[in-house]
Amino acid sequence: MNGVAFFDLDRTLLDVNSGTLWLRHEWRQGRLGLPDAVRATWWLTRYALGHGDLDHALAHAASVYAGDPEAEIRQRVEAWFAERIAGRLRPGAVEALAHHRTRGDVLVLASTSSQYAARCAMRLYGLDDAVSTELEAQDGRLTGRLAASGFGAAKLARCAAWAEAHGVALADTTFYTDSYTDLPLLEQVGHPVVVCPDRRLAREAVRRGWPVQDWGRAA
Repeated sequence: MNGVAFFDLDRTLLDVNSGTLWLRHEWRQGRLGLPDAVRATWWLTRYALGHGDLDHALAHAASVYAGDPEAEIRQRVEAWFAERIAGRLRPGAVEALAHHRTRGDVLVLASTSSQYAARCAMRLYGLDDAVSTELEAQDGRLTGRLAASGFGAAKLARCAAWAEAHGVALADTTFYTDSYTDLPLLEQVGHPVVVCPDRRLAREAVRRGWPVQDWGRAA
């Protein structure tokens, strides 16, 4: 295998937080009640600022969809992603993906987003694989539980497991992200790259001498 480049999705490849846009979409469609919307907005705001633990938020989000047909959720996410998210790829992300693709590297999404959004991003942006938050499903319906988290230390563990399964050392990989919450993975890869960072990560990048890049905003 050639090199491996991990890419965060929200505010790294994309110039938006797709979770926030999904929340608005579900609210407008009447699928999300006011208490859930307020709680989710609070969690996502803290996350955007590089604070807070999203694991409780992810678990709660999964519980909202308990009993829903998985195929229906998948179709809804695909339609929403195509309409609202597909065109939000940063110009610099296009260049970075092309650069690694030209080198023959394996491109892996490393995202806190659900597996449904992650798969959309993989297909549309030409990545090879994905590590993401996984909503559990049984007999074609969501259980309301998480099968796996893609946040913080869990993202590191999942990416480390992916690397081991593919015979790659994390020390030989690259990781691009905007978020301080990805510090565990940034500390373990050989080539950390900070993209349009939140304030805490910007300070940390300066302290550690990590490269900082501005990938711009989608037109």
